[in-house]
Amino acid sequence: MSNEMIQQKVPNRWKVVLGALLIQLCLGAIYAWGAFTGALQDPEGVFKFSATQTSWIFSAGLASFALTMIMAGRWQDKYGPRIIALLGGVVLGAGYIIASQTGSDFTLMLVFIGIVGGAGIGLGYVCPIAACMKWFPDMKGFITGLAVAGFGAGAFIFIKLAGGWGNFLASQGVNGTFLIFGIIFLVCVVAGALLLSNPPAGWKPANWNPPAPKAGAANSKVEDLTQGQCIRTSQFWMIWLAFVFSAGCGLMVIKCLKNFGQLEGGLTPAAAGNALVLLALFNGLGRIVWGTISHKLGARRSVALMALLQAGMMFFLLGMGSKGVTLGFAGCWIGFNFGGNFALFPLLTAEMFGTKNLGANYGAVFTSYGVGGILGPVMAGQVWDSMGTFKWAFIVAGIACIAAMVLALIVRHPNKINDESGNQNEE
Repeated sequence: MSNEMIQQKVPNRWKVVLGALLIQLCLGAIYAWGAFTGALQDPEGVFKFSATQTSWIFSAGLASFALTMIMAGRWQDKYGPRIIALLGGVVLGAGYIIASQTGSDFTLMLVFIGIVGGAGIGLGYVCPIAACMKWFPDMKGFITGLAVAGFGAGAFIFIKLAGGWGNFLASQGVNGTFLIFGIIFLVCVVAGALLLSNPPAGWKPANWNPPAPKAGAANSKVEDLTQGQCIRTSQFWMIWLAFVFSAGCGLMVIKCLKNFGQLEGGLTPAAAGNALVLLALFNGLGRIVWGTISHKLGARRSVALMALLQAGMMFFLLGMGSKGVTLGFAGCWIGFNFGGNFALFPLLTAEMFGTKNLGANYGAVFTSYGVGGILGPVMAGQVWDSMGTFKWAFIVAGIACIAAMVLALIVRHPNKINDESGNQNEE
């Protein structure tokens, strides 16, 4: 069947982008966790959790998110994005709704907000990314950034709903806010999932053809590796480790930035909270901008630059907590670069291992996010509980970002092999 005939039978591909944004806005609410930590750690409040306990709930959500994506990526490659995203919306919404009925029990909150809620995010997250990349081979970087921008923007929206816009935390309490959020997640993720689909076999955008290989690039065509083949390459583990370091740094700051401003900088809760809101907003913006930058630099060099910029801010952050303006600037910078991870690492995965099995392969890469989500936030919580400062956590995170930059610079395509004469074919 000709591409012209296929074109007449497919839906408008921008509907998929709309569905992707609707899903990601809800999934990104996990980054609004910092809005809850003050109430949960209030020694005069109902919960009286420690910083380490609130870190474990957040980290459990991130780990469950990442581990669930291993199978979710395979399932969406096999069954399509719609049904798996639908399942994600039901699980995520149910987790928050059930958690709203558990009182102040730490273990139950860990299970239903962390493990169950994280699993719902993992089921839904990869579906819109994989679908959008297949529908938009002509603008992969921009559209991937746009598809995941909702995740960062969702944090901004739900922080505001919990605070200034909806005032849910003050009026409904932590459990009441969980109930409201759970209902929103259930409705909106299911609605967005219904808009997802994969293009027909052989489809491509009208008047677009894949770019020709560079002259002399014998191995420039990317081979579509299966998940099993992918994880046996050294390139996979280099990318995986770079993601651990880069994502772990950002997740640590998301967990502790507001507390850093209040407890070490002496800022009011409102002033410190503004920095977290700005971080969430620029998290969404960074995904679009870094995806666009990748068109010029390529995903590998873009990751290296992003990690270098993040490392610099982690060292400067030590002296930026005492003023609302400087902490807000730091939040913008960190959020912008952190958001780039989620546009660039799926692109880097596709560049290295192909797009056919992207859902499964990126699901495997994304387990690094879960590891970073445990190491970064828990390290910050334990450093604070034992030393009364976040200083050494920031320094370690800065060094980790430098390591991520080095890994991104040295990783090369798995199809770069020795020919029979012993010479290396360059990508």
